[in-house]
Amino acid sequence: MKKERDLTSGNITSGLWAFAVPLMLGNVIQQFYNLADTWIVGRYIGNIGLAAVGSSYTLMTFLTYIIIGLCLGNSTFISMEYGKKNIEKIRNGIYISFVMILAVTVGIIIIFYGFLDEIIKMLQVPKDTVADMKVYLVYVFIGFFATFIYNYISNVLRAIGNSVIPLIFLGVSVVLNVFLDILFVAVLKMGIMGAAVATVISQYISALGTFGYYFFQYPQLKVRKNDIKWNKSNFKSILSLSGFTCIQQSVMNFGILMVQGLVNSFGTTVMAAFAVAVKIDTLAYMPVQDFGNAFSVFVAQNYGAKKTERINKGIKRAIVSIVIFCAIVSSIVFIFSKNFMKIFVSSTQVIDIGVGYLRIEGAFYIGIGILFMLYGFYRAVDKPVMSVVLTVISLGTRVILAYVLSSVSFVGVTGIWAAIPIGWFLADLVGLIYMKKTKTRTQYTVNSFSPFSS
Repeated sequence: MKKERDLTSGNITSGLWAFAVPLMLGNVIQQFYNLADTWIVGRYIGNIGLAAVGSSYTLMTFLTYIIIGLCLGNSTFISMEYGKKNIEKIRNGIYISFVMILAVTVGIIIIFYGFLDEIIKMLQVPKDTVADMKVYLVYVFIGFFATFIYNYISNVLRAIGNSVIPLIFLGVSVVLNVFLDILFVAVLKMGIMGAAVATVISQYISALGTFGYYFFQYPQLKVRKNDIKWNKSNFKSILSLSGFTCIQQSVMNFGILMVQGLVNSFGTTVMAAFAVAVKIDTLAYMPVQDFGNAFSVFVAQNYGAKKTERINKGIKRAIVSIVIFCAIVSSIVFIFSKNFMKIFVSSTQVIDIGVGYLRIEGAFYIGIGILFMLYGFYRAVDKPVMSVVLTVISLGTRVILAYVLSSVSFVGVTGIWAAIPIGWFLADLVGLIYMKKTKTRTQYTVNSFSPFSS
């Protein structure tokens, strides 16, 4: 069963959405697991356990996105070569990138366990949360190698247009994860360690399943003896795309980690509210992030095939899709934010703080939707450094304003929430102006497909 999709031909809108929907569903399913995990921990372990898992989630997201960034950059290289139908170059790229990203993964694991105490201190974790957080992190990080395998293989498959199979294995993993969470935490009373062990087991199931499918279903992409060479040109392309994408993802999540540290300084109640609200928030905007990644594959394949006009049309249709989607999601989150919070916690104080966060973020999802599209576009046309620039603008603004505004006595923690959409829109403005004014390597004026053009 092969589900790859050639995005260089056919109807643009339907083809793009057919490829994007499995990506969206995959992350929605993943976020539903995170919500289930939050609900189980909140109900059966309590606010301290919830705060510990919430802070751990932010740290894990930061480290995971280093690997995801490298895999995304590599998938852009593969998409470009797939557009050119250059299978030999793809196989050599797979060899080079796998070795490179594996080395980074091993390095992160060594550093993480070697400096865990220092990392927890850096996050300004309250004393009553430290013990639970350390236990959770020690166990959950055993699954980091599985995270690498799943994301690497999934991004190779998505690069050639197969977004269905990664969704299937992720779905199996998430269902298993929820079942094991209930078993270990609610039934066997294993506490915070049980939640971590459930996650690790599920991660390895999805990693092994995805790898097995790739190994047996795509023999033409299996690395052969003559592919095992360090081609300088391929290495430079992969290093540029993966390196800058990794930097972009890392800067983005490091900024979030810094905000988490600021949130932690407001105490356990705010930490617990943020832990719940940020997961609801992520569930709401994650589909548009996946649409941006799908759009990136579309652009990269057509960039490789030199189909300039098709990219022009795709930009405009993607923007229309994002505006409509974000308007709908923003309305839902803004109206039902209190109901969403009540699903996970009963504390009135925690609910009120979480509602404040969600209503500020939820009103402005169009900002992050356009930003994800810009990230995907600049990565796909071999300008990944621009994605880094936009991320620095967005996160730099967010972090600086968060610290400044939250220090004002009558603003407090609300200043942290308000800083986030301001950062989104400033980065959007810069990205769209750059798109309108400059030229790309495809030798046409980006102004020709600017959303401002007719």
